[in-house]
Amino acid sequence: MPKLWNETIEAHRRTVHDAILDATVELVRERGLLGVTMSQIAEKTGIGRATLYKYFPDVEAILLAWHGRMVAAHLEHLAQTAQRESDVGRRLVAMLETYALMHQRMARHGFAPDLVALLHRSEDVGQAQQRLHAMLRDALADAARAGQIRADVPADELVMFCLHALQAATALPAEDAVQRLVALTLAALRES
Repeated sequence: MPKLWNETIEAHRRTVHDAILDATVELVRERGLLGVTMSQIAEKTGIGRATLYKYFPDVEAILLAWHGRMVAAHLEHLAQTAQRESDVGRRLVAMLETYALMHQRMARHGFAPDLVALLHRSEDVGQAQQRLHAMLRDALADAARAGQIRADVPADELVMFCLHALQAATALPAEDAVQRLVALTLAALRES
């Protein structure tokens, strides 16, 4: 097959794949996790059920693929945020703000606890958490070496503190509240 043909087919597959993910999430938001069927997804996507089953075996697999796409995008965004800042203190602040705002925005999408529990069972989540932990640990260690945050607590422990503290952003109604949460977290990092 010519290269152009292969690229066109692959682009079409990616488009259909992404449309399936997006339609499924929209349906889950509207109807809840247990209220969505493969037939509804096929109809909303505009494809036949047989085609849908060529891509995914069930609704859970679709949701896990969507979650994987979101996690990868969030990690990439966080990595780009870190790369934009050369000053270690500003890098840490930018990463913490980005992480907290991602949590707040995801919470606004209205995902029910049963969906969150399902999505966080995935093995991919563990790998993503390790990558997130490593990125923040490096930023915290750099800031500690530069004397901008406390050095009396190991960076791995500070990572856990930051991650858990900033998950509170999911319950905050506005970005200014998220900024205050980040400022409070940073103040705790600076005290020794």
